[in-house]
Amino acid sequence: MTATDPALTALANGWAALYVLYGRIEAHIERALQSKHELSVREYSLLDVLSRQHDGEGGHLQMKQVADAVVLSQSATTRLVSRLEDRGLLARYLCPTDRRGIYTDVSAEGLALLEDARPTNDAALRAALDEAAGNPELAPLVAAVEAVNPSALLRRP
Repeated sequence: MTATDPALTALANGWAALYVLYGRIEAHIERALQSKHELSVREYSLLDVLSRQHDGEGGHLQMKQVADAVVLSQSATTRLVSRLEDRGLLARYLCPTDRRGIYTDVSAEGLALLEDARPTNDAALRAALDEAAGNPELAPLVAAVEAVNPSALLRRP
């Protein structure tokens, strides 16, 4: 049996705790969104990302940018867009200046569902973080999540 580097073990344990926190939060939000709005976490995230687009410079996202924002592969994002389009929550159309580009916009029905689901998402997130904060191993991660500056994450390089 070989000795394990304590620093690497600590990193692995930290990653495992972060993964547990993520899984608990996602499961909590998923249950709330599914039961009240028939939306998955991924569907909600996609609607949210696309609802923030605008018609100005750099306002429409390419599919790769959308995939990065919702942390899915491009093919999985395309399938998700198709499902939401089939439900009437999104619409795709050709870019007026580049016929190869395809834009995706949230429909009025999608915006209404998103606005209705936003308080559910926010409350479920808060509840999941509050529950995790009671666990001494997860409490520092909860504090880190609460300290993140969201505007720093939204800046594009």
